[in-house]
Amino acid sequence: MEDETLAAIKEEDIKYLESGQISKYVYPISRKKAHERQIAHLIVRVFIMKINAEGKIQYLLQKRNKTRKSFPNHFTDSASGHVLFKEDLNLQDIKTNAIREAEEELGISKKNFKHTKFQRIEKEEDNFTGEIAYIFFCLVNPSTQLNPDPKEVDPDATKFYSKEEVHNILKEKKNVDYSRTIWKEILNTDVHALFSLKERKENKKEIALFLGRFQPFHKGHVYVLEQILETYEQVKIGIGSAQLSFQKDNPFTAAERRRFILETLNQRGYEERFLIYEIPDIFNASKWVDHVVSIVGDFDTLFSNSDWVRELFINKDYPVPPKITLEMDKYNGTRIRQLIAENNDEWLDLVPQEMGNLIEEINGVKRIKDLYEKEGI
Repeated sequence: MEDETLAAIKEEDIKYLESGQISKYVYPISRKKAHERQIAHLIVRVFIMKINAEGKIQYLLQKRNKTRKSFPNHFTDSASGHVLFKEDLNLQDIKTNAIREAEEELGISKKNFKHTKFQRIEKEEDNFTGEIAYIFFCLVNPSTQLNPDPKEVDPDATKFYSKEEVHNILKEKKNVDYSRTIWKEILNTDVHALFSLKERKENKKEIALFLGRFQPFHKGHVYVLEQILETYEQVKIGIGSAQLSFQKDNPFTAAERRRFILETLNQRGYEERFLIYEIPDIFNASKWVDHVVSIVGDFDTLFSNSDWVRELFINKDYPVPPKITLEMDKYNGTRIRQLIAENNDEWLDLVPQEMGNLIEEINGVKRIKDLYEKEGI
């Protein structure tokens, strides 16, 4: 087997995956080295379903080939495999890895995938290779045909099963424990609701929620908020990673970011139309949406330009409209911090005038330069 380059991560950094911070913490490692040294690395586990012509839900279980080194002749997820390393690795890339594994192991073309939903991250602690699993639930077209790889799977037993058949397999056959647990969960799930197949009622447009880190608050953020307030009566603004400050990527405190937003929007006449909330990380993707809601309360629609945040709220069935953007390559916090660190005054054109004055007032320019010098540009 080709020695692939995997996405590895240090044990102490695994928690950051739960807040969507992937590319910052993963690093490349050969497959051979990862397994020999039991170094933690990312994998995908894919659980595939389809709804047949009679409207019955069927579940695709893989039976591993009898020659496989681990779990021979065991039933397991539909497909699984390693996440390959790439620069700027993100959730969409990991989702692409999931579909690739299904194509390689089962012969399912990516065009057959109707819905691919990220569910959660699981650290498989008793696995000898130290794997961090991204779990995906997928719905494929009713006409999807399989062409399993006989080197990987038992081609006769790897197929779509009815709910009753899956119950019997989980009860009577050899199963990989991780997969057995998740299949049981799926069998007790409303698949139509899971993939938002039920007709959605038109949602109200009174209160919007806009989430970001605002490190710093810039003209791109102002543009998004102005667009939201053309339609919604009020916007709730959630300051993410509120506990972080005095770091290269998170230089400003939550109180400072609150002040940036407050003074900028007040100057534009929005005093009565926004509320600001501080949202600390909890490093638990499956509970994060509920954590946010417990802080901000009710809202009708979620706005965010973070693919990670959007995915988590979509999975909880919140309305998430298309992104509102303004030249994201130009107006983004990373670029602004970089310009400040390089002593390039172009950053002043990327933030509201009030922001430039406030950052100078709190000695923010020196802070960012010092942090970049300390942590490296």
